[in-house]
Formats: sequence, C-alpha cells, structure tokens
Amino acid sequence: MHEAEIAAAQAYVRLLAATRAALADPADAPLYMPLLASPIREADDALRSAGLAGNEDEFFDLVRKLRPTLSGSDR
Repeated sequence: MHEAEIAAAQAYVRLLAATRAALADPADAPLYMPLLASPIREADDALRSAGLAGNEDEFFDLVRKLRPTLSGSDR
C-alpha cells in the first residue's frame, strides 16, 4: 500500500467511527449529523488523492487489509 492509499483507508475508518458515534442514539442523531461534514470531506479528499474515487472494489480491499475486523466476518 502506498502512503496515499493508507491515508484514504484511515480516513474511511475515522469516518465510520464518527458515523457510528453520531448514530449511537437515534434521538440525538440530528444534533450530531452536521459533525460528520469534516470526516466526510477528509475521506473524499483522501480518496481523490489516492486515485481511488470511483474504484470502490480496490478501496475496500485496502480497508480490509488495514482493518480486517471491518469486513464483518467477526460478526
């Protein structure tokens, strides 16, 4: 993995964590949803920088290599 690819995968993992936190309590979700704008922007920018925008298969392969537990196989 190249540095830009690692950065894109890490940005996605941070976005996923922020989304989970924002949606943890559905009653408070509307309050926290605007806080996702920054991690979304970071992930989008990182994907473009790594040349992975629009190439989800390759991107998710990288994410699985970085964080195998995100594949869902442990559930």
